[in-house]
Amino acid sequence: MSRAAFPLVQAGDIIRLVGPASFERAQAYKRRGAVLDVQWDAGRGRLTGVVAGSTSQPYRCHIDLEATDTGFSRPLDSTCTCPMDYDCKHVAATLLMANATHLAETDALAQPAQREAVAPEPDWKQSLTDLARRSQDRATGAAPVTVMGLQFELREEAPRATERWRGPTTRPVSPREAAAKPVKAGSPDAADRYRLGVRPVIRSARGSWVKSTLTWGNITYQLNRLNLDPEQHRWFCQLIALHRAVREVYYGQEADWLYLDDFASPLLWQLLDEARRLGIAFVGTKKDARVRLGERAVVGLDARRSDEVLALSPTLAIDGHGHPAEDAGAVADHGVYGYRLTPPVSITLAPTGSPLTPEQRRILGRPATVTIPAADVAEFLTEFYPALQRVVEVTSADASVQFPEIAPPVLVLTARYQPKHTLVLDLAWENGVPAEATENAILDRVAGVFPRLGGTAPAAGQSGFRSLTLQGLDAAEFSEKVLPRLDELDGVRVDVVGARPDYLELTEAPKLTISTVETEERDWFDLGVVVTIEGRNVPFGPLFTALTKGHDKLLLVDNSYLSLKQPAFERLRELITEAQSLAEWETGVRISRYQAGLWADFEDLADETEQAVAWRASVAGLNALTQVDPAPLPNGLHATLRPYQRDGFSWLAFLWQHGLGGILADDMGLGKTLQALALLVHAAEHGTRAPFLVVAPTSVVSNWLAEAHRFAPGLAAVGITSTQTKSGVSLADAVAGAQLVVTSYALFRLDFEAYQAEEWAGLVLDEAQFVKNRASRANACARELAAPFKLAITGTPMENNLMELQALFHVVAPGLFPSARRFAEEYQRPIEGSRKGTPTERSEKAEATQRSERLARLRRRIRPLMMRRTKELVAADLPPKQEQVLSVDLEPRHRKLYDTFLQRERQKLLGLIEDLDRNRFIVFRSLTLLRMLSLDASLVDEKYASMPSSKLDALLEQLEDVVAEGHRALVFSQFTTFLGKAAARLEAQGVPYCYLDGSTLHRAEVINRFKSGEAPVFLISLKAGGFGLNLTEADYVFLLDPWWNPATEAQAVDRTHRIGQTKNVMVYRLVASGTIEEKVMALKAQKAKLFNAVLDEDAAFSSALTADDIRGLLE
Repeated sequence: MSRAAFPLVQAGDIIRLVGPASFERAQAYKRRGAVLDVQWDAGRGRLTGVVAGSTSQPYRCHIDLEATDTGFSRPLDSTCTCPMDYDCKHVAATLLMANATHLAETDALAQPAQREAVAPEPDWKQSLTDLARRSQDRATGAAPVTVMGLQFELREEAPRATERWRGPTTRPVSPREAAAKPVKAGSPDAADRYRLGVRPVIRSARGSWVKSTLTWGNITYQLNRLNLDPEQHRWFCQLIALHRAVREVYYGQEADWLYLDDFASPLLWQLLDEARRLGIAFVGTKKDARVRLGERAVVGLDARRSDEVLALSPTLAIDGHGHPAEDAGAVADHGVYGYRLTPPVSITLAPTGSPLTPEQRRILGRPATVTIPAADVAEFLTEFYPALQRVVEVTSADASVQFPEIAPPVLVLTARYQPKHTLVLDLAWENGVPAEATENAILDRVAGVFPRLGGTAPAAGQSGFRSLTLQGLDAAEFSEKVLPRLDELDGVRVDVVGARPDYLELTEAPKLTISTVETEERDWFDLGVVVTIEGRNVPFGPLFTALTKGHDKLLLVDNSYLSLKQPAFERLRELITEAQSLAEWETGVRISRYQAGLWADFEDLADETEQAVAWRASVAGLNALTQVDPAPLPNGLHATLRPYQRDGFSWLAFLWQHGLGGILADDMGLGKTLQALALLVHAAEHGTRAPFLVVAPTSVVSNWLAEAHRFAPGLAAVGITSTQTKSGVSLADAVAGAQLVVTSYALFRLDFEAYQAEEWAGLVLDEAQFVKNRASRANACARELAAPFKLAITGTPMENNLMELQALFHVVAPGLFPSARRFAEEYQRPIEGSRKGTPTERSEKAEATQRSERLARLRRRIRPLMMRRTKELVAADLPPKQEQVLSVDLEPRHRKLYDTFLQRERQKLLGLIEDLDRNRFIVFRSLTLLRMLSLDASLVDEKYASMPSSKLDALLEQLEDVVAEGHRALVFSQFTTFLGKAAARLEAQGVPYCYLDGSTLHRAEVINRFKSGEAPVFLISLKAGGFGLNLTEADYVFLLDPWWNPATEAQAVDRTHRIGQTKNVMVYRLVASGTIEEKVMALKAQKAKLFNAVLDEDAAFSSALTADDIRGLLE
């Protein structure tokens, strides 16, 4: 800390710079050592400080100072890096530390250079010594404190002058001038001519009360400078703080005087009582002036009658003693002060028992006596006296006036009935406003019956009640149930204006009749709902509007109304909301025939149903698939179908007959292609002229053509293998005369306009998971293609989340589910259970209940339009599949390298996964790096090629036995580079193999080589060969690297475990111990549960790859 020639700044200048509050905080900062450094640049006159604040980084302050003739410096300007920017507590703390440094330098210069070091006293001794010294000072009278007083003075506005605005705006009242110029009765400024001011004073050494340097502006920091009594000083600080907190008017330049006339807080009287206890003297500006504090003041009017004339005079009594009302003023609305200007001057203050009314305040300070002629006395007593008595207490001290009895105030509620079920309510007091307690009691009774009327009471600063308008159902309920109760309340009268409708609430249970009527649109039916209650037919239009808007009740045209909170209406509301979200109808309510499950819910709710013929024909089968009549197999099908395949064909034939789309989601290897071919032959034999379009992955197109040639040789099948541009042949020419056209997803997307221009009997999407992304171009093309029948074929209709299922149904059954947004709200989020925050036991139970209900509803909706059979269910004769996980320990050097990479990637990723969408590429790059490192270190960098791959060693060890025993094996990996290394090891050991990945040109030849038995091992890329292949010749499957999508692995395994397999299938998953692969296996099991929950079982779990999932992979 630099200590060269530090400046010295007066405390008063610091306070004026930052304010008293910041100065006090700065003292605390300085005491606890928060000022870390102070630097003084004498040449620039700049003081720089570093102060520790509430943040991790300290604040830096700069203060520009100017030297004065007194030896002190004065601050000119300051800046700080804290949120205050300047003139803050950090600036003040820097100045205080500079002062301390200056004093330390001075003390060091005054002491001998060789002074001995003195050990500091302990804290306890310093504290007790200080207490003892203070006690001794008080006992001996050393440094006596200065006594304070509160000085009162009656002041008036100063005459206007040229220099008016440079001086005080008020002056002391002169008794002589006041007597010479009395205020006339009725003068508008009579009550405002004088104001009672107070200011702090101290007792001088001579015993006089003097102002000294005290003002209301600087009193808060004069305690030590004037050696004031601490308790008295604290009282004055409380007084000025209370005044500033509640004042409504600021009176300019006078810092000396505080005026009690506008002291709004009634806490003033408690403070004045406290002042007397503390010994604070109440003094005037004259030595003989007397100031007295009374207990209670009463302001009123006195009526006296003489010679048939009635005189009303203002009265003021303080503690029971009369005082001229014209020589008095009001302390806001809670007190009164009276004065006498002739010597000896006196001022008396007292609070009032209740707030002063404006009328009471108006009669103070005015010499007003009102005389009422004899002829008008009767009128005064009957017309004016009741109103006057409510605002000012009127008495007759000599009992010369007999006052009439006043009728109690009544709260009148006027109900004005207007057209269109409009009711206007007005509240008003009749016979005046009662006392506050009575008024509140009546208003509380009214609010207890109808709380909204309580909101019409006058607001602050307003007079009179506000009108309240009720319309429709609110007016009906109020008239029938509330108005009679209000009329029975004490102190309330109800006046009705206009014809009061005869409103009636219907309370019986409703009877529902629901019907469907055909429309011009093929897939839609008008939905009709008729509700009958107590013999009245409720029109569906208003009922539907009320339900969709979430109304609780409905008002009918005959002035009856009913509650919509009944169970029947609650369920009807849910069903209509679901139906409404399915089709954005503009007229009426419609339901799609894809919504057989929704119609079943309507039927359960209704007392009666009436169905259109077409609706009954199409929906009956969908609601009960077991009742679909078996369709005879077509003659042109050259295959023997298993029983479950015949059921599947009958179901497909039913959908095709009624123009309904669906999803054939049988387990992999159960012959979905054959069932679809049976449908196509069936359609051709029933006169379908237009061809069917089959869209499949590129690798499966040839398989479709081969299967069609084998099982349906009568179908004219055409395969499209290139775009129109590349082939030079238009699509129309290529498909001319065809009954079956097979193309790939890529060609379908690229030449979509040409496919759209053709007429198709139907669209079949094989391996339909290719269109699971609703935002993809392939999905959009599938949706937009005009075809009367659409079928999706896939063993994995959902791989990652429920939105994929919605995307498929949006193609094949566009009326089944609402928009993607609504589907996510209604099904995905509740079922997948994605939630934020820490769940409570109650919230988890509620979510589980909702998840179960939504899952059941989803399965009811999709059941008619999806057929799924598993191998365990329908293929009992299929040889069993045995799966085993082979744990592989990494070689020590490989393990050390993996752990090093893991720690580096973990630290990098944990800060990125909170914003997974933005950092998805970086996150998955790191995950892929760790997965590759779990296989072989050289996949990350060839410089690690010397490290052996434990996983390849384990694979070769297994294959040695498999090949030696005459078995055949499929080896899958997602990394073609790793497959290449496996191929090199097989070649080095002389083991024949076939290889297939996305770059393989002659796929069919490679597949035939393996099927014919030329090689016992088939190395296959998971993406290129995980679907569309029939490789039942193999009975061993090796998965070299696990993947978190269970459907992808299942597809690969089912290349061999499918219909036609005669041997047991052995599946081995090679997992590197203690690596990310073990986490992937756990995540894959979690995702498999969602698939089973929706399609096979009754439990639901999260499936999306979330930030928590990735965090778990890195643990």
